[in-house]
Amino acid sequence: MKIYFVNPPFKAEYGKFSRESRSPAVTKSGALYYPLWLIYAAAYCRKCGHEVCFLDAPAKQMNEEQSLDVIREKGQDGMLFVFGTSTPSIKSDVAFAARVKQLFPKGFVLLVGTHPSACAEETLEYSEATDAVAIGEYDMIVRELADALEHRTALTEVRGLCLRSGGKFLRTAPMPPIRELDDIPLASEFIKEFLDERDYFFAAATYPSIQIFTGRGCPFHCNFCVYPQTMHGHIFRARSAANVVAEFEYIASHFPDVKEVVIEDDTFTVNKKRVLEICALLVEKKLHKRLRWLCNARVNLDLETMQAMKKAGCRLIIPGIESGSQQILDNIKKGTKVEQFYSYVANAKKAGLLIHACYMVGNRGETKETMQETLKLALKLNTDTAQFFPLIPYPGTEAYKWARENGYIETDYERYCLPDGTHNTVLNLPGLSAQEMVAFCNMARKRYYLRPGYILHRLKVGLAHPSDLKRSLKAFGKLRHYLFSK
Repeated sequence: MKIYFVNPPFKAEYGKFSRESRSPAVTKSGALYYPLWLIYAAAYCRKCGHEVCFLDAPAKQMNEEQSLDVIREKGQDGMLFVFGTSTPSIKSDVAFAARVKQLFPKGFVLLVGTHPSACAEETLEYSEATDAVAIGEYDMIVRELADALEHRTALTEVRGLCLRSGGKFLRTAPMPPIRELDDIPLASEFIKEFLDERDYFFAAATYPSIQIFTGRGCPFHCNFCVYPQTMHGHIFRARSAANVVAEFEYIASHFPDVKEVVIEDDTFTVNKKRVLEICALLVEKKLHKRLRWLCNARVNLDLETMQAMKKAGCRLIIPGIESGSQQILDNIKKGTKVEQFYSYVANAKKAGLLIHACYMVGNRGETKETMQETLKLALKLNTDTAQFFPLIPYPGTEAYKWARENGYIETDYERYCLPDGTHNTVLNLPGLSAQEMVAFCNMARKRYYLRPGYILHRLKVGLAHPSDLKRSLKAFGKLRHYLFSK
């Protein structure tokens, strides 16, 4: 079966829309994530014998007409078309899929991603051109669907679908998550053949970088985090240490320009034993001398593991600190304590690791006073970099349900992004408006980054590591408008 995987165009006139970011948008830093979930599904289907085409329209900043021209070249009637989606772009994604369906009326249109997983029937209602949506992790769903279409067997036997049946919507049996992640081909191998690593940018990483996942599912229950709640679940499944290090070897051998690997797992450091095994193998194979890497790392990470990670080439860790208020941390089921942040930062500095800290405002219980607590904490922790964002609750999360039930949120998905594709704040709380949260984040960003001591620190780091200076200047160039605007 021939399968066309498409990351559709959206807001191309304004920049590169990062659809698989945790908060999809044309980002202010210029970040563009690899469409990793599409990549893994395409690589898996290819391994299973299906022929694959792949288009990442945002990577080349293609508009709809340019994208359709590319799809015309390799598209065929009767093939399976798989479209990535996101909440802000969902109406556009559905409309674009309908245009492809007009070109290939006998094609089968499947929508995938967090949004249709959370809103399956609603998504199907938007257009009759959409034949089905995948619910949850979709590598095996797409493969089973392709098998069924190829052999003309009943689609109701394909697990993980919501499809049309007799004028109604029918959900098939759920697809269990993949347990043996080593069975999925390496993302970097697929990237080498189908994509260009220089099209992608992650502000915290040395450019150019490669993004990979080494595990799926997160055992923690933060109420705002969309991927565990809509696609991958809360049971952590991991690639073996040998498999992960084999991918580092492949990247080192086949991407001479790549400086860094971005491990995009929700929490890479869940299993200490596995992390230490990966680090030991990286050192044993001397890959730490060729590639640096960064990862998301929860604040319960201990000094011993940090030191092993640093020795193995880890440069930076990214914790979700979120708030300086313990009550808010409890409200969002973060499972962390404010006092943990101080030892975490102290240990990271002792180990020689940089930290990019993530802060969020607008969660249940937020007030002007608690926002100031968060800024005070951020300035006191004084991590290498930091980000401040209002909460954006996505369908399928507990945070969205809370906001919707209390009338705190805009219900128009198109309003999740501003007309230029950048993030929009759709949340208004009692005593705290969307405008006030945005104003606070803008102020906090300026207070953080325009401190004389901070600027001197960045220059010092940049002089010691020229590639880091290049990365910082690139990100600063994107952010300067937002830092200096009134």
